[in-house]
Amino acid sequence: MRLRFRRATRDDVPAVVELLADDVLGSTRERGAIETYLSAFDAMTAEANNQLIVGVDESSTVVATYQITFISGLSLAASRRAQVESVRVAARLRGQGLGQQMFSDVEARARAAGCSLLQLTMNAARSDSARFYAALGFTGSHIGYKMYLD
Repeated sequence: MRLRFRRATRDDVPAVVELLADDVLGSTRERGAIETYLSAFDAMTAEANNQLIVGVDESSTVVATYQITFISGLSLAASRRAQVESVRVAARLRGQGLGQQMFSDVEARARAAGCSLLQLTMNAARSDSARFYAALGFTGSHIGYKMYLD
């Protein structure tokens, strides 16, 4: 199966939320009202360097998603970087090479935005994801920390 990747629209938000909830971790934390997600999408689209991308199949069904944010900075000789988050492929389609297609799209978008570094974070419990990212060429070079401000 070959996916087509495009910027998400507001109409895609319910399908994206379904993908986010379609795993062990997401099933416990993606429980908000759809209006909350729509407001977040509106805020994201107002930020020029923040994009929600969807992968659609031949019937235009959303079956994959990721968020990419382009960050300008001074470190690494003023390298521009792309931060990738919320990477999901529909559970029924995992293991069919769609993730590789997705990351080809990620890399193309990052290069087009002038990025010289692609970075992502993932929950440490996602051992399958860690193997996938390593196979793509990512290295576990940093330790990440989070502090919830709720």
